Amino acid sequence: MEANESQQEPRPSHDPNVDQESLQQSSDAKKKKGGWITFPFLGAAMFGLGIARGGATSNLVVYLVEKYNVPRVDAAQISSIALGCLSLAPVGGAIVADAFFGCYPVVAVSMVFSVLSLVVFTLTASFPGLRPAACQQLSAAAAGQCAPATAGQMAVLYAGVFLLCVSAGGARFNQATLGASQFDAAADRDVLFNWYFVFFNASSVVGYTAIVYLQDTVSWALGYGVSGAASFVGLVALVAGTPYYRRPPPQGSPFTALARVAVAAARKWKVNPAAASEGFGFYHGPRNSDTEGDASDSTTLDHPSDSFSFLNRAALITDGGVVAAADGSVARPWRVCTVQEVEDFKTLLRIMPLWSASIVLSVALGTQINFTVLQALAMDRALGGSFTVPASSVIIVILVSIVVAIGIFDRAVLPLCRRLTAGRRFPTPLQRIGAGHVLAIVSLAASAAVEHRRMATVHAHGEEDHPRWVSPLSAMWLVLPLVLAGAGEALYFPGGVMLYYEEFPASLKNTSTGIVAVIIALGFYLSTALVGVVRRTTAWLPNNMNASRLDNLYWLLAVLLAVNFLYYLICAKLYRYQNVGK
Repeated sequence: MEANESQQEPRPSHDPNVDQESLQQSSDAKKKKGGWITFPFLGAAMFGLGIARGGATSNLVVYLVEKYNVPRVDAAQISSIALGCLSLAPVGGAIVADAFFGCYPVVAVSMVFSVLSLVVFTLTASFPGLRPAACQQLSAAAAGQCAPATAGQMAVLYAGVFLLCVSAGGARFNQATLGASQFDAAADRDVLFNWYFVFFNASSVVGYTAIVYLQDTVSWALGYGVSGAASFVGLVALVAGTPYYRRPPPQGSPFTALARVAVAAARKWKVNPAAASEGFGFYHGPRNSDTEGDASDSTTLDHPSDSFSFLNRAALITDGGVVAAADGSVARPWRVCTVQEVEDFKTLLRIMPLWSASIVLSVALGTQINFTVLQALAMDRALGGSFTVPASSVIIVILVSIVVAIGIFDRAVLPLCRRLTAGRRFPTPLQRIGAGHVLAIVSLAASAAVEHRRMATVHAHGEEDHPRWVSPLSAMWLVLPLVLAGAGEALYFPGGVMLYYEEFPASLKNTSTGIVAVIIALGFYLSTALVGVVRRTTAWLPNNMNASRLDNLYWLLAVLLAVNFLYYLICAKLYRYQNVGK
């Protein structure tokens, strides 16, 4: 599915004047940090944050409707905005960690914000003055009306949502980066990323079941309080592991360097990149005063790679680009960049097509989840004759299947593959993402088949004009497509995180995991846009599910995903690994 790695000749970097003994001591100190001893602390922090997020958001629509007297449509819109912010915020948190503070401080402070957010939610549930009067407490003259929440009451609630977004922004994907930075071996990082998604989805299951049960049947204050306690335990665990963590320093703003590459290449667009062989030469960074001409920049490349060669002119030394001084410092940094900065920019260009292929996957998954709930509402959800499964609870099948699939993959499939391939890394991240694509397509086809069977029962009973009629077909038929969807997600999301983390430049390690959040957010919003287009251009999705052609929507998504898979295969075939396997 992918081609071999590209190879370049390294520049020699050994300096005989460096104190080798001090370097060895520094290396030994580094080896004492990190490793699997950090995993219990980080795992507890991941699980605690996940419960906090699930406890605050899984039942937010119901909380707004029942306790804040918000109309249902408005409550759904508020919840959608909040979830969108929670999905996009990690990008900002990753950039802050990369550029200014490093990963660990950002995660630790964000965990504090998580605790504070649940404190605010618990206070709103505990003190009646922070909520509007309940509808049944109004006078008889006002029967049928509900007092709206005041601006101050909504401000307190929104403050809790804001704190939750800040905590998700700083901790959600930075936790994965912090965990990965504790390991040197790619195999260990693979296992860590697998467990990250296990903790994330397992904590979501707890939020959607146990926390929602407490909120609905015991009290909202207790449900939010338990979520806050879990978040606090996660914070304590994170801090307790501080002596054991590796804490890579921030690299400075990576986006400034990337912008400089684009500007420098544009300003020298008339310069022939081949001019390096005619006396110009490439810039490698300032020189140390105690060396004999070797650049101290992190790059070990004599010259830029041949791909995207139009960018190579950004690293060409021209008149006025570099100070004529012994250290070779830059006089005009927006006219010349280092070779490494140029190569970092190329890395992003190479990986963006693969990243874009994941957007359609996210759109399909978001649409499938939403309409599976509507399918469940129109099917027999009784279990054992005495218990009816809530329609929204069928989504738990996806979360559970993700956890089980990752567990099987990590404990059985990966060890078997390593034995069969003599320790070679198999499957690679690109192969894992591709397998997830295939399962997602099969899942959509299964959803279409189930919907076709449901509509057959509607036609057999002649109930097309009765929107409240429930098919005798068991909702358990939905389990198969949801299990397939969860298994696919267990492959392509962890595979994507592995790929981005290993292939992104060192200065963008936190951002590399954060861009997964962009995929999720785009899928969340674009699925809504896709459904809107389908409703305006077809008659497939009327308000009456018993007169719909939902199976056509599923088949449309399956075809789109199949075309997208071909696009992904082309991108994967053309892609050359830069770091995976090294």
